[in-house]
Amino acid sequence: MPTLTTNKKAFFDYIVLEKVEAGIVLSGQEVKSTRKGLMSLKGSFAIFKGTELYLVNAHISLYPQAGSIPSYDPDHSRKLLLKKKELDKLIGLLKQKGLTLVPLSVYTKANYIKVGLGLCKGKQIHEKRETIKNRMIEREIRSAIKRTH
Repeated sequence: MPTLTTNKKAFFDYIVLEKVEAGIVLSGQEVKSTRKGLMSLKGSFAIFKGTELYLVNAHISLYPQAGSIPSYDPDHSRKLLLKKKELDKLIGLLKQKGLTLVPLSVYTKANYIKVGLGLCKGKQIHEKRETIKNRMIEREIRSAIKRTH
């Protein structure tokens, strides 16, 4: 499963409680752009419109070889594909206070493009500081181990 893009900021801003895999509806030139790595998940999230799930604010740049497409909007909402049972479960979980669906990564799986979604809870400022502190400690440990070898 080669990863095409990740949302690094999501792991810093949120605590991931559960992960879900979803398909995504893309046009032909969007598929080519995504496979080429011209997609950004920064600031994107998933919302329900009725009983359907959509990915909002995911930026897919225009494929350079596609020519100019005047009506193309790189940030339009894209439908996510899940089984009805999974959708119902997510609707129930999202009714809990403070939970949101955030895309964590986009990857290929058997010629399909999949979106890895995380059911997330927002981190508080002190939790973010703790994450930074832990990252610094791990970095210092790794450098100390390298120096001893």
